[in-house]
Amino acid sequence: MPKIVNHEQYRKQLLSQCFDLFAEKGYGALTMREIAESLNVSTGTLYHYFASKQALFEQLVEEISHQDISSALAEIKGMQTLSERMNVMADFLIKNQTDFINQTYIFVDFCQHQDPETITNSPVFQEINQKYQQAACDCLGIQDTVLSTFILNFIDGLILGKIWGYQTSDIREQCSLLATMLTKYLEGQNLSEE
Repeated sequence: MPKIVNHEQYRKQLLSQCFDLFAEKGYGALTMREIAESLNVSTGTLYHYFASKQALFEQLVEEISHQDISSALAEIKGMQTLSERMNVMADFLIKNQTDFINQTYIFVDFCQHQDPETITNSPVFQEINQKYQQAACDCLGIQDTVLSTFILNFIDGLILGKIWGYQTSDIREQCSLLATMLTKYLEGQNLSEE
């Protein structure tokens, strides 16, 4: 009797293994053949699921973003105030700090091997960016996409600070400060609208 394979589950398993592989060796250093060998699959199997190394990477980033967003929204669910939400966000960032650092390394390595316009014009990365913006709005209970982009840049900065070894950059403290600033900003916005 032939083995029944859940192709979607197997594709996600391959992507998960690729994350570790890209984190260890870097996007630019690997070929599809080397990826297949490291995953103990044939290159034919790898190409069956991913048309190219870039397609594999794009699907990996999509999967990571889906997991990040789902996890963050689940943890923030039920939090009422902006301060509570930012505290939960800080805990989420601290708990997943190693993964976020590895994601940053992987994405920077990928970007070094691409034309900047390819990344900017990529429908996949545009969609992922929009999902992160909406998730930031949903997580913090705001509607302003410019503000959500600011918050995402703030989070990226916290992760980069950890990569650069800033010992004075305490994630919980920084998120608390941002919550205070955002609360004042949003109060000012509400007053100006009245």
